[in-house]
Amino acid sequence: MSQTLSQQIVPSDGEDALLVGRIWDPKSGGPRVVSVKGEEVIDLTPAVRTVAELLELPNPAEAVKQARGTASWDLSELADAALAQDSHRPHLIAPVDLQVIKACGVTFVESMIERVIEERCGGDSQRAAEVRQAVVKALGGNIASVQPGSKEALEVKEVLSAQGMWSQYLEVGLGPDPEVFTKAPVLSSVGFGADIGIPDFSSWNNPEPELVLLINSAGTPQGATLGNDVNLRDVEGRSALLLGKAKDNNASSAIGPFIRLFHNGFSLETLRTEEIGLNVQGDDGYRLEGRNSLARISRPFEELIDATIGTHHQYPDGVALFTGTLFAPTQDRDTQGLGFTHKPGDVVTISSPHLGTLINTTRSTNDLAPWTFGIRALTNYLSRLDAQEQANSRITSIR
Repeated sequence: MSQTLSQQIVPSDGEDALLVGRIWDPKSGGPRVVSVKGEEVIDLTPAVRTVAELLELPNPAEAVKQARGTASWDLSELADAALAQDSHRPHLIAPVDLQVIKACGVTFVESMIERVIEERCGGDSQRAAEVRQAVVKALGGNIASVQPGSKEALEVKEVLSAQGMWSQYLEVGLGPDPEVFTKAPVLSSVGFGADIGIPDFSSWNNPEPELVLLINSAGTPQGATLGNDVNLRDVEGRSALLLGKAKDNNASSAIGPFIRLFHNGFSLETLRTEEIGLNVQGDDGYRLEGRNSLARISRPFEELIDATIGTHHQYPDGVALFTGTLFAPTQDRDTQGLGFTHKPGDVVTISSPHLGTLINTTRSTNDLAPWTFGIRALTNYLSRLDAQEQANSRITSIR
């Protein structure tokens, strides 16, 4: 029996999952906060205006369960409209809104090695195979089990330094402090079905399938979703100081399809062994598969959260935190030794058992519609909703 589109994108244990997100509603001219129950998508906006507000509640899961919203949309129709990019129909959008989009880098040894290779190549993909061989030889043995900041990690650092192979990426991969950076502006992330942007100035780039944690202003993780931390390897490889240029471009942050709230046995513990799968299907017939195995992450989630939010830095509207990826593609696409890079039209599918499926298509950033709905537009929209509700309340009281 074939699955419906909605069944394909929700978690495999969807009946037990408490899912929240956002849709774009052309009728009201803005985003609506929603929850999902089977095929029914329930409007929560009358009770809670933003996802950030929802996650600040003492018990978001219980609040969603008790909400008396109406079933306003069909999930398959919303997903179909998103894939068709039909802005005239209600469709899924990124499930985050006022949260700052942060990301942790170099949280897996394998991807750390690839960052070192990018750096030593100076962003030149044609040298990647040669440099990879030299770096792996210099590392020697298996360092995947080395705990960052430990005595063993410092010994590895000394050995590599003596061989002239030390790198800033090894510092954050093996040193005491993780890399945490701002991935994208508030409200700029795209959701299920949307195009993701690859700038024309990049000729060596790749998807990064990641777990994204939703953390409230108190630093408490409230749920999780999937993300694509699109990466420009040639730009970052030229200099780590170009990280912003490599990471923050139009539609370079894809998140979704929904936030799964921690509830009923689903917790951080569940995600410590989550397997996140990646599939890239090109118009040219090329196919790439990969995997991000969270059991192999080198730092616990709690350490990444503490490095992001705490007494040293507050986020009043919370944080959406990309936690890094094991995946770094070395499979050749066109020419032997040049590895993988995106082409326009690549369909990128990221999925995991507990979080569902995120699907996006790559385009040149020059061909994307400009990002226009920012914080000012959201506040104006919410003000209109408040005014409309007050007007409706007055009419009801007169009757």
